[in-house]
Amino acid sequence: MKKKLVALSLTLAMLTSVVMGCGGSSTETASTENAATENADETTASGGGYTIATVVKDMSDPWALRHEEGVKEYAAETGNNCYAKGPAKTDSAEQIQVIEQLISQDIDALCVVPIDPEACTPVLQKARDKGIVVITHEAEGFEACDYDLEAFNNKEYGEAMMDELAKAMNYEGKYVTMVAFLSSVSHNDWMDAAVAHQKEAYPNMELIPEERLECEDNMNMAYEKAKEIIKKYPDIKGFLGASSYDPPGAAKAIDELGMTGQIFAVGTGVASVSGPYLESGSNPCVLCWDPALSGKAMCQLAVMVLNGEKDKIQTGLDLGIDGYNSVNVNGTDISGNAILVINKDNMSEYKF
Repeated sequence: MKKKLVALSLTLAMLTSVVMGCGGSSTETASTENAATENADETTASGGGYTIATVVKDMSDPWALRHEEGVKEYAAETGNNCYAKGPAKTDSAEQIQVIEQLISQDIDALCVVPIDPEACTPVLQKARDKGIVVITHEAEGFEACDYDLEAFNNKEYGEAMMDELAKAMNYEGKYVTMVAFLSSVSHNDWMDAAVAHQKEAYPNMELIPEERLECEDNMNMAYEKAKEIIKKYPDIKGFLGASSYDPPGAAKAIDELGMTGQIFAVGTGVASVSGPYLESGSNPCVLCWDPALSGKAMCQLAVMVLNGEKDKIQTGLDLGIDGYNSVNVNGTDISGNAILVINKDNMSEYKF
């Protein structure tokens, strides 16, 4: 813990011994001690020297790799030892194993994007019992953490997705909702908010009376399930997806079945995956937040907790990161204002 300060203390002790042994004056010794103390104070103030491990959902996912970029940038900018780990695939049991391995090491904080928040509760509580600060993401309302940090208010994000889908569908017709997992808290919060908003604002739209589609954060599964739905409901006009693989998976099915321009898929997505479907129009747009910025924001929040600055974590706090310049704080839930809407006209601006 705080390895730089420990190393600094040892160096100071050795330096003092050498100076005294060579006949150095007490004034010289005091001067050396004062300089070292000032440097130590600067290190503590900046938060440098903490070890912060970030655990993503899937290290093969472009989204997670972009998240890792932000973590690395934060490390380079602050001097903290920050890095990202995760399972080789989106598997909750494997993610928990990664967390178990990390908490057995000498780390100060864990920043986690849990696949299944409920399943992660025991291991993250174990981390907190060891004195490790825990910051989560995509798990609003989660209790086994110091804070959960979201890029936006979940209700507002769900409503924004529905507004875009309604526009594409000309405000009428049948649609279906999709999530990565039925246990994914944020994904289901978004879809619940979207459906509630549709019922209030767009009465000519109709939710297909099917169980919410679970596509396991897998584009091919989203594609196959979308094909099944289109064949079962040939008059469907929309797919609303929470996972970044849902809209492009549905869009691929739409294009292959010759329904481009008649059926539309909207939801979370990134230009690197949805690009071809943004061009074709089967994804009129995708919504997201920059995971690199959320990665940096999580690390910054962890440093504030480690520095004993919880009293500063209040509504209006500026984390110094775009989209998190005036956060809303509700207990341990924190949200920014970082929603992005990407379409074929602006997708070149978002290279992730």
